[in-house]
Amino acid sequence: MKKYINLFDFRQKVDYKTEILSGMAVALALVPEAIAFAFIAGLSPLTGLYAAFVMGLVTAIFGGRPGMISGATGAVAVVIVALAKTHGVEYIFATVVLAGVIQLAAGFLRLGKFMRLVPTPVILGFVNGLAIIIFMSQLDQFKGADGTWLSGTPLLILFALVLTTMIIIWGLPKITKAVPASLTAILAIF
Repeated sequence: MKKYINLFDFRQKVDYKTEILSGMAVALALVPEAIAFAFIAGLSPLTGLYAAFVMGLVTAIFGGRPGMISGATGAVAVVIVALAKTHGVEYIFATVVLAGVIQLAAGFLRLGKFMRLVPTPVILGFVNGLAIIIFMSQLDQFKGADGTWLSGTPLLILFALVLTTMIIIWGLPKITKAVPASLTAILAIF
């Protein structure tokens, strides 16, 4: 006899401290991420924020796993920029809804098991390609208002902030795991 999983089974044991801290970390990281990916896609930052809110709400209501994080991705932003340029911004909503329907169909048909057929080098190449695209899109942050590359004190401040963030994320878990390192880094740099 097959046992079916109830999507609305709320009998899971929940560690509220962990859930709240991870939710805060994701929320604080999602705001600049959503804005950055909106810029990559050639959309307004407000569109990215609305999309991040709706995606987080839908994941919270229908999400299938504890600790599931959903947000903007570089892969979607790269595809959306081509769509926005060729067909216009008005087609983006319909495209995202269609992608959601396809994902639901893949979930109901249990097609996730076929991900095991994708070789690890292909997955690593895909992720590294996205990292390069995201890195290239962030290079504009190193330019001033006049379009020239930062130099002197502003560049040193930017590097110091990046280095401080990296040190906090690397070093804090070695000292304590009471507070997430990413949340501490976001709050410290903010």
